[in-house]
Amino acid sequence: MTNAKMISKPNTENPRIVSRNEWLSERKALLAREKELTRLGDEIAEARRELPYVRIDKNYVFDTIDGKGSLADLFDGRSQLLVQHFMFGPDWEQGCPSCSFMADHMDGITVHMAQRDVTFTAVSRAPLANIERFRARMGWKFSWVSSHESDFNYDFNVSFTPEETAKGEIHYNYSKWPHAFEEWPGLSAFIKNDCGEVFHTYSTYGRGVDAMMGTYRLLDLMPKGRDEKDVPNKMEWVRHHDLYEMAAMKTETETGSVEGLFDSVKKTACH
Repeated sequence: MTNAKMISKPNTENPRIVSRNEWLSERKALLAREKELTRLGDEIAEARRELPYVRIDKNYVFDTIDGKGSLADLFDGRSQLLVQHFMFGPDWEQGCPSCSFMADHMDGITVHMAQRDVTFTAVSRAPLANIERFRARMGWKFSWVSSHESDFNYDFNVSFTPEETAKGEIHYNYSKWPHAFEEWPGLSAFIKNDCGEVFHTYSTYGRGVDAMMGTYRLLDLMPKGRDEKDVPNKMEWVRHHDLYEMAAMKTETETGSVEGLFDSVKKTACH
């Protein structure tokens, strides 16, 4: 979930009105910067692929709709696996709204990822029955498994024990993190060789999970941009896709803080 401050503000209230030629001149100047960003993105993607691998030696066991399965089983016949660390605690009644926003993008993508030898799955600590109930409500088809009885989430620094959160600071996104809650989002990539050995190749957290949020990429093309409040938790506007109409009817305001987000999650997603 995003919480970084965006640099620019929409200028829709007092826009500059120019001729087509003046617009074209400024557009070409921006295009040069866009191409620079694209090339830099290509360079970073190459550097990402050149990262070394870490062998997965621990025997993680997941609950799947087909029964118990290992991490190797989640590849589903392919050599690459992308995992969404979906925030859905064991005692929650529904998944995190921001992680759900991410997941809303996936059903149309997974068939194309499969053509490039990639399997996608979401992993949460919630029991499989809770996951399946929530997935049916959301209408999702992608693979989603439970790590309820394994250390998987803890080892990949997306779930934290009560002892860790009690300290008021956790280790998240490769550094100390002041928002000490039990669940945080992430994405992790794995590869399996011909011998069946599994390796961890990459994980990203924080703003890195924007990679799944195609909606943001399209909003960035629009005059108002993301049009989010100037608050720490930029995603305070996000709801489960079946609750937007209900949210529009409410009159209370959101705090927009990261703490407020988790208070909201606890009220609406947990008992």
